[in-house]
Amino acid sequence: MDQREFSSCKACNEIFALVEQDKNLTAFHRAEDLKPCPFGSQGLCCKNCAMGPCRLSTKEGGTKRGVCGATAATIAARNFARMIAAGAASHSDHGRDIIKTFSMVASGEAEGSGYEIKDVNKLIAVAQDFGLSTEGKSSQDIAKELAPLLVAEFGQQEGELRFIRRAPEKRQALWRELGVVPRGVDREVVEIMHRTHMGVDQDAENILMHGTRAALADGWGGSMLATEVQDILFGTPIPLRGKVNLGVLRKDQVNIIVHGHDPLLSEMLVVAAQDPEMISQARAKGASGINLAGICCTANEILLRHGIPVAGNFLQQEMAILTGVVEIMVVDVQCVMQSLADLVQCYHTELITTSEKAKIPGVVHIQFDEHHALDIAKKIISRGIENFGKRNPNKIILPKEEMDLVAGFSHETINYMLGGTFRASYRPLNDNIINGRILGVAGVVGCSNPRVKHDHVTTTLVKELIKNNVLVVQTGCAAIACAKEGLLTPEAASLAGDGLAEVCEAVGMPPVLHCGSCVDNSRLLIAATAMVKEGGLGDDISDLPLAGCAPEWMSEKAIAIGQYFVGSGVFTVFGATFPIMGCEEVKELLFNKFEKITKGKWAFEPDPIKMAHLMIDHIKAKRAALGIEKKQERILYDMAMRRALEV
Repeated sequence: MDQREFSSCKACNEIFALVEQDKNLTAFHRAEDLKPCPFGSQGLCCKNCAMGPCRLSTKEGGTKRGVCGATAATIAARNFARMIAAGAASHSDHGRDIIKTFSMVASGEAEGSGYEIKDVNKLIAVAQDFGLSTEGKSSQDIAKELAPLLVAEFGQQEGELRFIRRAPEKRQALWRELGVVPRGVDREVVEIMHRTHMGVDQDAENILMHGTRAALADGWGGSMLATEVQDILFGTPIPLRGKVNLGVLRKDQVNIIVHGHDPLLSEMLVVAAQDPEMISQARAKGASGINLAGICCTANEILLRHGIPVAGNFLQQEMAILTGVVEIMVVDVQCVMQSLADLVQCYHTELITTSEKAKIPGVVHIQFDEHHALDIAKKIISRGIENFGKRNPNKIILPKEEMDLVAGFSHETINYMLGGTFRASYRPLNDNIINGRILGVAGVVGCSNPRVKHDHVTTTLVKELIKNNVLVVQTGCAAIACAKEGLLTPEAASLAGDGLAEVCEAVGMPPVLHCGSCVDNSRLLIAATAMVKEGGLGDDISDLPLAGCAPEWMSEKAIAIGQYFVGSGVFTVFGATFPIMGCEEVKELLFNKFEKITKGKWAFEPDPIKMAHLMIDHIKAKRAALGIEKKQERILYDMAMRRALEV
């Protein structure tokens, strides 16, 4: 394959020349060499017991049942549900770690760690969600009462997760009717693993309904808890400017890359990198300063709150090392390629793992401890400073590409941005959807995948959506892809349709809003609920002119996210691949029957323009159902017309 076909990112294509010269394989090259298993990619391979693996065939005369008699529908549903379980577990376990640190702060054990409560208003709001009285209490007292309640959400065996009550009342009633209200995060994940064990649940629809329950435990439980408590500890994001792409790395500075998903250490690395003592150490080694940059969702976390530059998304983690100017890459959990361990052997870069859950053989491990977070961060920065003088100048290739962006559009920010302090409200958004300036809203989220042209599917899709007056909200690596393309700046309104452009120019916002990391998809659920509660667009999330997609997904987390959006009533389209395409029965369930059950459904479409128009057609259908399909023209009322209005 022509290496220019690997990516639409100019910085990546510049790096590929060095890759060919040094014969260092990247994920792009490995994906080209390693073809997907035709059975596994279709959802038709079962390895859940030692009688298999069993591979079923859709061909005439092919094997139609596993050794135990399991059908294609049972196998495909089990595989899909297990992906939901893994994805929900990863995001929810992230939330558990954040709550562990919050509990430490609440109990007064955080002295010297660098952690503190930064958003008291969010603390109060969450405490009230849990039924706590906050009047007259200090933030420390509120936190002490709240912490054990947050912890209990994971191990709870009966009852309902508290944040379920944040959803529209009609949606809550439907979940209760269907029996999919999550009881506890851990319970639902464990039950999936039990149901999908050999010889247990063999009804595809029943398996997938419990998959919905576990996914909701993530979206309205573990992930939402993670987002809310991160805001309490580190501050709720507000719009700020930043920069993105490999050009943010600096030849004259000590470059430290943070990569992964957990912001506990990266927040302290931000503090340590700005410490005058650390900067003096760097200058003593010949560097002009310390440059902290991010990869993947850890990047999004520190971008949102501090404006720290983003070196790239998931598929740029190897590219960052290949620049030859990265002193340290420090990783925590999720989406970290094992190939990095071999790659750093060819460079001066040191790879450091920090979680007991995520070790890599052959690299340095510095165990993160929240009680000594700032000290550990300084230790890592010091190692980076020592590495600065070890660069090989013959291996440096530093692309110049970097792009401005605006990030930090939390639910609270959108509320304020549209109405100000006096009347913060989603009313202007709803009104502009009703009057037709904004056709609807699309959530474009997810990973990057070397099986498709890097960034191309995501950016092509988003350009088509905004051209058709669809406001786009983003998280994760998809947001980084669009940031590199310049779509996350107010100036990108020039690419939008007339109506959306008019709204963007009036508010001073981009047509594509960066809402956070992949765990922050829960912000989109809250925003959708706020639109329902504002009125005029139906009484459930499923009524909204709204659609979601993950155009270049690759992670099990994406399946969990997709299922909790479908379970919340959202039409959700995935590109790249879809793991049940070999089974017509499960396709019918997910792509059609689920719409009758949960009012949301899945779709699969790899072509970005076709994907965009699937979403646009769905949005138009929802507008028609609401009776707002036609754009309402402005009417200038004279005094006689005003007097004729009924009061």
